[in-house]
Amino acid sequence: MGEKKLKIVMYPWLAMGHLTTFLHVSNKLAERGHEIFLILPKRTQSKLHQFNLHPNLISFIPITIPHVEGLPEGAETTADVPFPLGSLLRHAMDLTEPTIESFLRDIKPELVFFDFTHWLPALARGLGIKSIHYCIISPASIGYLIRNESNAEVFLGPPAGFPPSAIKLYAHEVKSLKRINTWKEHAISDMTFVQRMIMSNEECDAFGFKSCKEMEGPYCDFLEKKYKKPVFLAGPVLPEPPTVNLDETWKKWLDQFKPKSVIFCAFGSEARLKKEQFQELVLGLELTGFPFLAALKPPAESNTVEEALPEGFELRTEKRGVVHGGWVQQQLILAHPSVGCFVTHCGSGSLSEAMVNECQLVLMPHVGDQVINARFMGGDLRVGVEVKKGEEDGMFTKDGVMKSIKLVMEEESEIGKEIRGNHGKWRDFLLTKGLESSYMDDFVGNMRSLLE
Repeated sequence: MGEKKLKIVMYPWLAMGHLTTFLHVSNKLAERGHEIFLILPKRTQSKLHQFNLHPNLISFIPITIPHVEGLPEGAETTADVPFPLGSLLRHAMDLTEPTIESFLRDIKPELVFFDFTHWLPALARGLGIKSIHYCIISPASIGYLIRNESNAEVFLGPPAGFPPSAIKLYAHEVKSLKRINTWKEHAISDMTFVQRMIMSNEECDAFGFKSCKEMEGPYCDFLEKKYKKPVFLAGPVLPEPPTVNLDETWKKWLDQFKPKSVIFCAFGSEARLKKEQFQELVLGLELTGFPFLAALKPPAESNTVEEALPEGFELRTEKRGVVHGGWVQQQLILAHPSVGCFVTHCGSGSLSEAMVNECQLVLMPHVGDQVINARFMGGDLRVGVEVKKGEEDGMFTKDGVMKSIKLVMEEESEIGKEIRGNHGKWRDFLLTKGLESSYMDDFVGNMRSLLE
């Protein structure tokens, strides 16, 4: 007889990037026969059904997110609210604690995975359930950013004991971080966001990360030593290849260009640039002379991307450039033979998809952990080039965008050769036969050891 299968409840933060990341690891666990109960908002279920590869083992548990004054009626995820209202959504999520307790009593799992619900470890402990803080951001980001420091300037340098690395912050990033870290979560709480995260780190029984020790081992060791608890690595947790084909419109457009000649630029589902920076970005793409496809949200001051484009831009680029304001099949576009460069906001999901494809990386982080991801990828691993920004104001220029893209795209560029070589090495590593399976087996073994 084999070992008893585990029963696991998952309650991720109410953002699509978190929900899909938890579902990806659920799929890997369900492949091994473990039973998963993924708690998610009612209306969001339909958006995730297609990614549930094991519906016989992964059950979606619907939950109603309570209404909180100040939130739009019916708000369920970060997609329903502007960024400054995220704290109210976390407040609404905190109000689900009695419902979560009821679910846990009924399901009786051995383990619960969580991220922003700092109260869940204590609740689980009272019911004899082990808790895993499954972080969708990297060990390096948790180690560098989650500090309860009142003096923002300390973030210019690493915390005590942090491994030697290329990771650092610039003045404009420190200012942004200070704002995020000192925000009170909501009117009836003195807790800040960083305090919520520290409590999650301190109260959980173990950390879980989508990562490999070969890439981030020193940062994992730092967290184990700091918090005196184990770090479990699930490996790369690569998304399954899409079961659909690339939309014919995009396929036809991309097919007309030479291999590795197209720039693809995408900044995720939530990032919005200011109009001035939006225009600098698209002008930078134009200046490269390469064909480009940019999938971008309209800038904050505009209703559509078309009305935000610089004067004469569409006419000048009509044969070789597209700026699209809607959703695109990013994973399939990255894999298209004509795509040679990916200009990315450095979200962890986007980087995972890019690392297993052959397109080169140009790094343009926006907020939070994306900045650490960019320094790690561009500095530690040397697999991409980061676009330079003003140290104080954080602004980039069209020339800076153009230069970074040319560095990775032009054959004679020495930096480009180094970047391409390193990316190829890590791509081969991540696609090594049996790597992911071995990591996931160890991940399950570590969870079992936690229950002993």
